[in-house]
Amino acid sequence: MITAHVFVDGKVSDEQVDPADATAVLARDDAFLWLDSVDPTDDDLAVLQKTFDLHPLTIEDVKHRHQRPKVEIFQDYAFVVLRPIELTDHSMIEKELHAFVGKHFIVTLRPSPTCDMTEIVSRWERQPELLREGGGFAIYVLIDEVVDDYLTAVERFEDDVDTLEDEVFADERDRHAPEPPDVQQHLFTLKREVVRLRRFAMPVRQGLDLIQERPEIATSSLGPYFRDVMDHVIRVVELADNIRDLLTSLLEVRVAQAANRLNDIMKRVTSWGAVILVPTMVAGIYGMNFRHMPELAWQYGYPLALGVMFAAGAGVWWFFKRKDWL
Repeated sequence: MITAHVFVDGKVSDEQVDPADATAVLARDDAFLWLDSVDPTDDDLAVLQKTFDLHPLTIEDVKHRHQRPKVEIFQDYAFVVLRPIELTDHSMIEKELHAFVGKHFIVTLRPSPTCDMTEIVSRWERQPELLREGGGFAIYVLIDEVVDDYLTAVERFEDDVDTLEDEVFADERDRHAPEPPDVQQHLFTLKREVVRLRRFAMPVRQGLDLIQERPEIATSSLGPYFRDVMDHVIRVVELADNIRDLLTSLLEVRVAQAANRLNDIMKRVTSWGAVILVPTMVAGIYGMNFRHMPELAWQYGYPLALGVMFAAGAGVWWFFKRKDWL
């Protein structure tokens, strides 16, 4: 189902418009048309294609989900694909939004799970003087809201990285503490989310360049707004790169910590082996059962052998303890 909304001189109007007969509205200089469809059907797409003379390839892209974010420029309109996100307590839910934007119209197609348009429409209504510029301001607000969500996600990822960094180096300070089983998993999960976010944001930067090359969409008065959202996109990409590099470093630290733990275990095993080795050697000597061994017939031979074994073992233990191997 397609819903139609008409803005006259930048303000929402009660005017009812049939999406199939929207040509008359598009011819008016004081009117701006917004068509919106949630989970559009083939019939809805056929109506839109006929009304706005959409290229068949764009209709094909709309039918196929999980499109890469992009901007494609055609003669009378621009086709925009965005990947809005929604943050939950434990994950980042990715969504999809397709838009056709021209001088006097914007068409939004929202597959499920749908992104909320409430704040976007509210911003359109709060700035009617800019909405009179047409589709340029409408698509700017759309992109800006999506990018603002990206910035919010980046800020949360930075907080998560700080927490994980404290946990990783807390383990480093206490070598003998048990290793938390979920830290490495959280590192991998967070790195995957950051890579996804960067994959969504990076094409938006290229798309904004293409939009700004169309003066009928990005008018001169809208130039500062598009440059502002471009700056936000660049910031998202740079911060995502920084977080990804930091997570890579933390993963390398975890590998080094695992190697250090293994080295500590090997040192302790080796040290205890050496402690046991010396008494075992003494016992082995007197267990060879040679007939002519003077100490075997001596009254104090047995306690002396035990004393030598204990003293030698204690000496080796003290040596390794001093070296902090035990």
